Amino acid sequence: MYEDPQQSLFDNRESTGPLASRLRPQTLSEFVGQTHLLGEGKVLRHIIESDQASSMIFWGPPGVGKTTLARIIAGQTKAHFINFSAVTSGIKEIKEVMNRAEQSRRVGNKTILFIDEIHRFNKAQQDAFLPYVEKGSIILIGATTENPSFEVNSALLSRCKVFVLQALSPDELVQLLQQALNTPKGFGGQQIQISPEMLGVIAGFANGDARIALSTLEMVILNSESEGGGKGGGKGGGESSEVRITVTPEIIEQCISQKSLLYDKNGEEHYNIISALHKSMRNSDVHAAIYWLARMLEAGEDPLYVARRVTRFASEDIGMADSRALEVAIGAYQACHFIGMPECSVHLAHAVTYMALAPKSNALYLAYEQAKGDAQRMIADPVPLHIRNAPTKLMKDLGYGKGYEYAHDTQDKLTAMRCLPDTLAGRRYYQPTTQGQEVRVKERLEQIEAWHRQHDT
Repeated sequence: MYEDPQQSLFDNRESTGPLASRLRPQTLSEFVGQTHLLGEGKVLRHIIESDQASSMIFWGPPGVGKTTLARIIAGQTKAHFINFSAVTSGIKEIKEVMNRAEQSRRVGNKTILFIDEIHRFNKAQQDAFLPYVEKGSIILIGATTENPSFEVNSALLSRCKVFVLQALSPDELVQLLQQALNTPKGFGGQQIQISPEMLGVIAGFANGDARIALSTLEMVILNSESEGGGKGGGKGGGESSEVRITVTPEIIEQCISQKSLLYDKNGEEHYNIISALHKSMRNSDVHAAIYWLARMLEAGEDPLYVARRVTRFASEDIGMADSRALEVAIGAYQACHFIGMPECSVHLAHAVTYMALAPKSNALYLAYEQAKGDAQRMIADPVPLHIRNAPTKLMKDLGYGKGYEYAHDTQDKLTAMRCLPDTLAGRRYYQPTTQGQEVRVKERLEQIEAWHRQHDT
């Protein structure tokens, strides 16, 4: 099924319909988020403002503005715009639309075809678009929550520019919620009392999804008590009211089915709790580590943020004592990215438990910090000539690569060649411990150093 054309996209819903629908941006100035694509001077903004759309795919999680961007293009383009659903359309509908687009092309008119959830089309359905995209009969704009590299026909994908849309940040979601409270299309004509902290809780619960954030705000207001009695916040779209509606933490807790824990993702408590998690894992206190993990996730923290911190911990505090810790951390990150909350909580618990129980070593962290200090002090130290590449005759004539010794040509796979600058000769950065698997690393390093003491001149 397809909707045709623009009038189906811009029905007057300012006084009816869900809040997210009433507040759908119709211009770039109203759009919140995706500044990496839509900021001043960015390519997608230029494409939209100059009406130079070519076939493209918007890839990103739900509720970040994929469909909205297509609608904004529809409002600014001089092309015929058709909204096409991958859920309800088959080959017959595709061919019908393509024939109409080809007829328009022959008389000099462009057709933009927007396909929501393009990943739901099978290969045969996607193939049906290909010749029309190649001929220029249509400008295809697809939206998908799935990786287009795997879900979109490679021939079709090669003819489209992929724009990656990101989950909205908590600050962006709060900005969106504040707009909803102020605009006549939202609750601008009503006296809504809701604290910035409560908006932050809603933003955290939404986890980057604007639609969830606005729907939750609407539910919270509709279920809040008004000063005059009864529930408040009708869908009046700007109707004035002398009644004051007060949103309480209890109402928010009921509407999002989770406790409004003391946790500000942009404030001190955010850093306090991530510090508590890190130090609990470092101290091998698995029970405390799982508790602080739960405190963060149940308060609405982005699971990918937690996964990134766990990944850092795997090398900073475990390192070579158990190199598999890094694999576990990366696996947890990928699982969180793949399925999201709340299901990915168990993957993070898996990773945090592994980190807490693993042997600990900060030798890699200390090694890099010491090397970093030397690098910053001697940033201009030249690379020794014998370990430079010499791809040209001039460089060879200048001595580049002269005296280089190829370790694989030796019996021990070691040479006496020095690789540090002369000013740092003999410097030792990595000092392995005897924890876990690092004891074997320590033995190997001692063997190498003993060989050098015997063979270095």
